[in-house]
Amino acid sequence: MKGWGWTLGGIAILAVLLFPIYWMVNVSLQPSGGAVETPWIPIHLDLSGYSKALHDQGRHLLTSLVISLGSVGFSLLIATPAAYALAQFRIRFSGVVLLGILLSQMVPGIVVANALYSAYNDLGLLNSIGGLILADSTAGIPFAMLILRAFMGALPREVVEAAWVDGAGPVRTFVSVVLPMCRNALVTAALFTFLFTWGDFLFALTLTTTEDVRPVTLGLYTYIGSFVEDWSSVMATAVLASIPAVVLLVVAQRYVAAGTTAGAVK
Repeated sequence: MKGWGWTLGGIAILAVLLFPIYWMVNVSLQPSGGAVETPWIPIHLDLSGYSKALHDQGRHLLTSLVISLGSVGFSLLIATPAAYALAQFRIRFSGVVLLGILLSQMVPGIVVANALYSAYNDLGLLNSIGGLILADSTAGIPFAMLILRAFMGALPREVVEAAWVDGAGPVRTFVSVVLPMCRNALVTAALFTFLFTWGDFLFALTLTTTEDVRPVTLGLYTYIGSFVEDWSSVMATAVLASIPAVVLLVVAQRYVAAGTTAGAVK
């Protein structure tokens, strides 16, 4: 009975936490109108909100996807070799570098956004996908470096030395030996970088002034407006914006927790 009590308590807590998601999906499946009159159970399903959301926000969803994938690629391109160098080579003042990386994570985003706005205005990077990729990478690169450096530092030294004995140079060892062993760490860094970028609102609001380049977070913000009469379309947009993150979390969770070095040293 005690075990059943804990189970029921866990189910109750989970139900409370997931209720906003259920209500979001429920409202998105209702005919156009306000959210107050929405029934608790969707009986008369209507997909008109999704068709309107795709028509109005489809371009913004595609823009967010391009920016997120670009930020993931750019962040890993910079962070992976940097983390390998900090983990495997004896570099003077490497502790100072790591301290600087940690301090960069403590800087408020609004400070970075304001500084980038001034620089972007001079460089002509406002309202550009490349500019948003660089801005979002300021959060992805330090986090990816910390994750990858910690993982690469725990790799068996014998594996790297065996590659050197076989004639592999630093680059070949990094590409052919270290990267395959760090697959789970790479997936973890890529996943969180994607989530950072996909949910970004501050950089999108600060570094874009037109509708030419507008991520879905900013599109949803402007979509709501001052007075909302069609909450089904708004909630449908929120559901569509949640799908990529949910899919990635479901697919990548087994890579995040899995070990990679077991059996590497014989």
